Amino acid sequence: MKTGPIGVFDSGIGGLSILRALRRAMPHEDFHYIADAAHAPYGERGDAFVAQRAHAITQSLVHDHGARLVVVACNTATAAAVQGLRQAFPEVPIVGVEPALKPALAVTRSGRIGVMATRTTLASAKFQALLAGLQGQADFRLQPCDGLADAIEQDDAARIAAGARTHLQALGLPAAGGEAPDTVVLGCTHYPLALDVLQAAAGPGVAFVEPGDAVARRVQALLGREGSPRSATAQGRLSLSSTGDVATLEAAVRRFGAGD
Repeated sequence: MKTGPIGVFDSGIGGLSILRALRRAMPHEDFHYIADAAHAPYGERGDAFVAQRAHAITQSLVHDHGARLVVVACNTATAAAVQGLRQAFPEVPIVGVEPALKPALAVTRSGRIGVMATRTTLASAKFQALLAGLQGQADFRLQPCDGLADAIEQDDAARIAAGARTHLQALGLPAAGGEAPDTVVLGCTHYPLALDVLQAAAGPGVAFVEPGDAVARRVQALLGREGSPRSATAQGRLSLSSTGDVATLEAAVRRFGAGD
């Protein structure tokens, strides 16, 4: 039985929103997080480039760090690469993320749901298939959020606030009438890191839905089938790598509560 960590990666700090949920659900597990910061954000790259980087990062997690399960903590990378990663690494369970459309159905009262994501995610065949499977169950309103992930990655408060206002206004928020969404799906793992700004810009009564808890449940289910080697009394460890400045990543881990 493998005893290595759970590997988690994203192009930058966005995957920390997933890591935070994973560590909250499984505090006794070890994690290794890789930020491909030299190539962030993936949402503004082509599919072939993202797939190549996802393969390289997964190979590092599996071969260099001994990961026994890998979480692709990025909607764009999941859409572009997860199928190929599962074929390339059949010995390792690989968990992706997708915009939380199904959980949003359980939250909305009006049946009007906004979806904030990158253009790459919204245009992907994986997302379009997910959306088609829910046709008629809600009024999904799609908003490509150009530049927002990069603003969060760069910790640029002015750009984050401006982007939040611009993209939420495109969805009709804050509500000026009865036709605006009452629920918004955060379809990029960067966006939950700016939830306080988004909530303030959207106004009261708007629920935001993110995928972190659903991903954690999926990982727990896979570990349960395999039998986790980690003791229920041991405190899990977190290690970090980055293709950019690891000190920047360490600061983000502290800022967003994904560390110890």
